Amino acid sequence: MFHQRFIVSLFALSIVLPHAHANWHDYRGPDGLGHTTAKNLPLKWSESENVTWKVPVPGQGFSTPLINGSHIWVTTAIVTPAKKQDIQERLKANTGSQPLILAEYVELRAICFDLKSGRQLHDVKLLGQKTPQWIHEHNSYASPSPVMADGMLYGHFGSYGTACLDTQTQKVLWTNQDIQVMHENGPGSSPVLVGDNLIFHCDGSDKQFVVALNKRTGRIAWKVDRSGRMNSNPQLKKAYATPIVVELKGKKVVVSPGADWLYGYDPASGKELWRVAYGLLGFSNVARPVYGDGMIYTSTGFMKSEMLAVSLDGKPSVKWRHKRSVPKVPSPILVGDQLYMISDKGGILTCLDAKTGSVHFSKRMGGSFYASPLSANGRVYLFGREGQTIVIKPGTELKVLAENKLDGGHMASAATIDGALILRTDKALYRIGK
Repeated sequence: MFHQRFIVSLFALSIVLPHAHANWHDYRGPDGLGHTTAKNLPLKWSESENVTWKVPVPGQGFSTPLINGSHIWVTTAIVTPAKKQDIQERLKANTGSQPLILAEYVELRAICFDLKSGRQLHDVKLLGQKTPQWIHEHNSYASPSPVMADGMLYGHFGSYGTACLDTQTQKVLWTNQDIQVMHENGPGSSPVLVGDNLIFHCDGSDKQFVVALNKRTGRIAWKVDRSGRMNSNPQLKKAYATPIVVELKGKKVVVSPGADWLYGYDPASGKELWRVAYGLLGFSNVARPVYGDGMIYTSTGFMKSEMLAVSLDGKPSVKWRHKRSVPKVPSPILVGDQLYMISDKGGILTCLDAKTGSVHFSKRMGGSFYASPLSANGRVYLFGREGQTIVIKPGTELKVLAENKLDGGHMASAATIDGALILRTDKALYRIGK
């Protein structure tokens, strides 16, 4: 009998194991911090080497691919460009100075691909928007990454709306397009799921708040205004970062970077638990914070960019600051006692001692970077806007293991399964691996 049960158990494992790492439900992986336990990931690849499949993705979007079992889901935007005669009139409301893109209509969709073959399986309209707000030329209408749980995909697109898709039936269960802020450069913040609440930032030039929607109905569960004093210039009040969820003393806390302040909220009620001032001008921050050993590491964003280490031991406070070559867009990554970050422009890779902020090394790698790094297989992967991926060995001295190149640029962060990277460039979706 024992032998029979053992054989049955082995058979069950043979079914489960191929999918043991086939779930990627958040844009920075299972822990939300850029780490994966997937094994045997490729080290080297090119357009002609180690590409299992490559498929085009309709429309444009910079959101991360999500993996659910044997399916890959991405969100994308199908854009009808604005008519030339309408552009000048609509741009009168723009108080910034950035190069912008306008649309007459945008259709926001979720597309499903087969993980094994890359074959497109489903294409579902989630939302539509006439004369949507403009976006920055380096942004897309589908930049926030969706999040998944229990077979539901929650697609969020900032002021263009939020939708819940049942991935089994391909039915849109609810939509909410009532929550509006002026992004100025388009949406960027991705949502997080905590219990029954889908939580996201709304940090515009006009209003700044955090909101939770009930994940079953799409109705507002709570909404809380940012309380920290900000610069009087509306352009310096906006932010685009994504919160993380940490557990402190047995309770979950939503750690939420906005302009000039880092906040902690109760995910059930939205009650502000604490806030920490950056101590300098910091806005338009995009990078998602990371957490480890009681410390939050967060970038203050544009203007006077700094990397802050905020201790959550007792009353939250800034423990150390680093001021050189701090990324404004790509998130940092914490591996052991080392904090790695790569700058948007020039690709300056810096390794800091996570406890003290002292510099182990800082090296110009070249290129530009928007996608966030990945830690896997005792390696750190860095994905560039020119299609390059630099792979390094973690440690206090720089050791480059490989440099790879694809045709398109990496704007979306990577996803993984055992034996493969799922990469979305601005031209195609790839499965990279033997």
